[in-house]
Amino acid sequence: MFKNKRMLAVGLTAMLGGTLALSGCSSNNNANNASNQPAPAEESSNANAPAAETKNEPVELIWYTIGTPQKDTDKVMAEVSKYTADKIGVTVKMTQLDWGDYSDKMKVLTASGTPMDILFTSSWAFDYVQNARKGAFLAIDDLLKSEGQGIQGVLDPAFLEGSKVEGHNYGIPANKELPALEVWRFNKTLVDKHGLDTSNVFSLESLEPLLKTIKEQEPDVVPFALNKDYMPVVPYDYLISNLPMAVKLDTTVYKVVNILDTPEMKQALKTMRAYYKAGYVSPEAATITSLDDVQKAGKWFIDRAATTPFADNQWSASLGYPVVSTPASESVVFNWSVMGSMQAISANSKHPEEAMKFLNLVNTDPVLRNMIDSGIEGTHYKMAGDNRMENLPDSKNYDMPTFSLGNVMLTFLNPGDPDNKWDEYKSFNGAGKPAPTLGFNFDASSVTNELAAIQNVKGEFWAALMTGTVDPDEYLPKAIEKFNAAGLDKIIAEAQKQLDAWRASK
Repeated sequence: MFKNKRMLAVGLTAMLGGTLALSGCSSNNNANNASNQPAPAEESSNANAPAAETKNEPVELIWYTIGTPQKDTDKVMAEVSKYTADKIGVTVKMTQLDWGDYSDKMKVLTASGTPMDILFTSSWAFDYVQNARKGAFLAIDDLLKSEGQGIQGVLDPAFLEGSKVEGHNYGIPANKELPALEVWRFNKTLVDKHGLDTSNVFSLESLEPLLKTIKEQEPDVVPFALNKDYMPVVPYDYLISNLPMAVKLDTTVYKVVNILDTPEMKQALKTMRAYYKAGYVSPEAATITSLDDVQKAGKWFIDRAATTPFADNQWSASLGYPVVSTPASESVVFNWSVMGSMQAISANSKHPEEAMKFLNLVNTDPVLRNMIDSGIEGTHYKMAGDNRMENLPDSKNYDMPTFSLGNVMLTFLNPGDPDNKWDEYKSFNGAGKPAPTLGFNFDASSVTNELAAIQNVKGEFWAALMTGTVDPDEYLPKAIEKFNAAGLDKIIAEAQKQLDAWRASK
């Protein structure tokens, strides 16, 4: 996936991701230049006069979020803090943790009690449901009522209802796309240069002729750009993101299976191995955490990401060269797409009320939202209309993942985005088909030891298998055997019991 300002969530799916520049907002120039310094006090000869009443010092909020650390983050947060200090009496210190490192580092930070107030969570990075159950996040039901009325006003109720854990909200979903639709993305410069036809591409196997051409004609280009988090698209609904328990999308029996033992995944891994051996995939794919360098340099041909309406415009604007895409999956509303991007308040936050005030402002105030997203007007971007922006050269120093930062529907439109963009979003959201387990959240509390054990097995096999780095004929049986020895069968049995009970209760 692209790791940039206009990246989609999917993580997306890979998730999943995520991505969007969005709708009309006013210029933030005045906000960026506003002074928060008090006027000079009038001179007085009365030395005994009472001191003038002073405002309380702003509360500093510590915000951990996902994304490649940016050179100008502190510079932008200084401007953000001027604005929020005046508005709600808070300042903000943001720490970004890179994509491939985020989950592991957040586990350590939260377990050690590292001070923080706000943190990114999702179905695919620092798992929202599991960490809510572990007590990492504060239940925010009361805070939403007292300090988050604006959030409740802008979010589709399905977001808050669909992200409840044991009946409580522990995070604020980003106001964005609902379904997950994976696409193959192409560097259009190379598509045009070699006269390639992408119209018939859909399956993983259909990429082969295009990859072959690029491998032969462009020796300095990575034909198929992917990192260690890559997973082939297969028609299954994962019960826990990126772990091998899943239900087939077209199921009528709702059987939980080991995804590694399905014909669809076996075929996909066989194809990935062939692509790896042909040199279409980087030899280091299983250890690569970020594709930033190769993407910024334009030295890639195909990758995969989750999309939204007009995402090609967003990706092209962010990278500075044209990107085109074509579908790689069906459009499906999963639990993980509803929870694909969220902000939570740490259970250890010393300032939960102020944290909710800030999140409320991020989700309702276009000046603040665009400052966090796009940086400083005149430095990182310029306005190209009342609600449109264009990146300036210094935007490379502040290139944020839009989808991860809150209400994307407050962000500026990109050049080329139509005025009816949000009508198209409504159509896009309405076209998604519900996944079979939508609304079901697996409770792993009775199998925590087994879950930890299979995570260790995943670390040993998963990335190498998914990227084609190792031969699935040899390593897939070993992986399945080790997963089962670690307790996967027990987890699947528990998941099946809970899923059956959930269906019976509907």
